[in-house]
Amino acid sequence: MALNKSMATGAAIAGAARAYTEGPVTFVTYMRVEYGHFEEYIDWLNSTWKPTMEATKKAGLIIDYKIFTATPKSPDQPNIIRMITYKNMAALDKGVEEEAVAKKVIGSTEVQNKARVARNEYRKVLGDELIRELILK
Repeated sequence: MALNKSMATGAAIAGAARAYTEGPVTFVTYMRVEYGHFEEYIDWLNSTWKPTMEATKKAGLIIDYKIFTATPKSPDQPNIIRMITYKNMAALDKGVEEEAVAKKVIGSTEVQNKARVARNEYRKVLGDELIRELILK
């Protein structure tokens, strides 16, 4: 009797539908660009980051990307938010492919690292988070 009750409970759980579908995954980066360097950072986004994102999108590795500006409430909060959206969690495992695209657009890893260090003189990454869209039914 206990086995039948357990099987019935399992069937009920398996038949229960979620009220949502798991959607795309977005990698969010929070940054603080120092006063007087905003235009310099925007120039880099337009000249390097955007072409890299477009090539990554064309390769089917991401589905979208966005840049937001924010009004921070304090000096430790971001004034730039960068978002890269992937089809699903599995798409995050394409790091090797993303690096290959970046090398074609930007150059070698060494060139990329030197540029990253230079940007860190006026831009600080405050943190990252991964968020997932829930599509309500």
